[in-house]
Amino acid sequence: MGWNKDGNTIKAVYLDRPITGVVLNSRVKYGGQVQYQVKLDEPVYLPWSAGEPRDIVLVDENDVIADFGIMIDLEENL
Repeated sequence: MGWNKDGNTIKAVYLDRPITGVVLNSRVKYGGQVQYQVKLDEPVYLPWSAGEPRDIVLVDENDVIADFGIMIDLEENL
């Protein structure tokens, strides 16, 4: 697989927490490291964000644990 994971469901570590979500955007940062913008399946609550849940986070390529590919919801396609 390549570095572009747009539309793929991934599992990763974000601030020492396991997260799962769909990649909205893949980009190569200055210096060559890949970063993904991920729409989370379940929001995360961070202590410094005044109780506001985060449902989109940025994840570096080296924090990705698994790439499940594009997951199709069969009920939506019937």
